[in-house]
Amino acid sequence: MQSLFANPTQTQRPDPAAFERYMRDSHRQVYGLAMRLTGQSSDAEDLVQEAYIRAFRFFFRYDPSLPFTSWMYRILTNIHIDHNRRKGRVKASSLDHAGSDGETAWEVADESSSPDKLVMEGELDDALQLGLMAMCPEFRMAVVLADVEGMAYEEIADVMQTSIGTVRSRIHRGRKQMRRYLEREFPERFREVARELP
Repeated sequence: MQSLFANPTQTQRPDPAAFERYMRDSHRQVYGLAMRLTGQSSDAEDLVQEAYIRAFRFFFRYDPSLPFTSWMYRILTNIHIDHNRRKGRVKASSLDHAGSDGETAWEVADESSSPDKLVMEGELDDALQLGLMAMCPEFRMAVVLADVEGMAYEEIADVMQTSIGTVRSRIHRGRKQMRRYLEREFPERFREVARELP
């Protein structure tokens, strides 16, 4: 990570030692949020890396009287929203087809036993993660921040840069989507989780 701190572009030089402390203290939570939003460890890693790079570039804007994690959540969610907006303009390649030479096969890493997946499984089971991924991104973000991260509506509104009323609406609609998804796809799990959902 040292290269991250090498040449800041802004006129106010950030304090690398302070930023590194904040990064070390917040990394697990930030990665957890990224994993819940993306559902894939490689996407989560990319999202976290981009968020910390952006945070370092603008560290001079951070107000130390406010929680660093909330500031990071705002940066991370903004990047995630930007990526989702651009997705429609990116052409996807099928794994069923060979490489451009017509013979080379695509190689895909098996992440079924990766440590981050095992960590996430301890916090959120597969049915709930799949339910989150079935939601539209804005609802997913609001539900994760409220029900997984335990943030207050005011904090979520600040992170998502929207009104408290919009946050309430997104959480309500996201929870309804989760209920419908679990009821349809995992009826046994639905009966277990339905009692826990607000």
